Amino acid sequence: MADTRTLAAEVLHTARAMNASGINRGTAGNVSARREERGGFLITPSGMAYEESSAEDIVTVGMDGHWQGARKPSSEWRFHRDIYAAKSRVGAVVHTHSAFATALACMGCDIPPFHYMIARFGGKDVRCASYATFGTQELSDAALLALQDRSACLLAHHGMIVCGSDLKQALALAVELETLCEQYWRVLQIGAPKLLPDEEMERVLEKFSGYGQQ
Repeated sequence: MADTRTLAAEVLHTARAMNASGINRGTAGNVSARREERGGFLITPSGMAYEESSAEDIVTVGMDGHWQGARKPSSEWRFHRDIYAAKSRVGAVVHTHSAFATALACMGCDIPPFHYMIARFGGKDVRCASYATFGTQELSDAALLALQDRSACLLAHHGMIVCGSDLKQALALAVELETLCEQYWRVLQIGAPKLLPDEEMERVLEKFSGYGQQ
């Protein structure tokens, strides 16, 4: 179990990797990790370039919404807090404004089962949460509704949220979701997508329950 200093460095490393992977740009997006030993979570600061930040700039936020440190937390700290409160198995959250996910989110699109890998995120689709102003409780409430029984969602006119057991998994899933969003966008250029039936998605979901190294 990482101590707070080590976890802060890991959060910053993940935020830098998020941008380096191309799924986020500039100071948009944010990353957090649950602080297991003392409660609350660590999150990237508001409006600071990740390459110019240090681990000391990562902010500790309690479940009561109070924070510690020299910096203000990301303006989206509410949905991070509420995800940790609602989902005990989530250890990290990645939020990006990636190009293809955001394009689909600006159209209010759910991502249907055009590809079996949609099941990687817990269901037969990836939902798009209804629009609410950034940084508000209304946005957090909308995100939690879209994340019910899912590990990812889009945010209308905004971007994506992905949850993982740890920072490494959350980032990997965010890259995977952006890849699927790009593929879906390209399919839409050809025509109406042919979707997998519910019974096949049920089989895929069952297979994913034991997927990988257990």
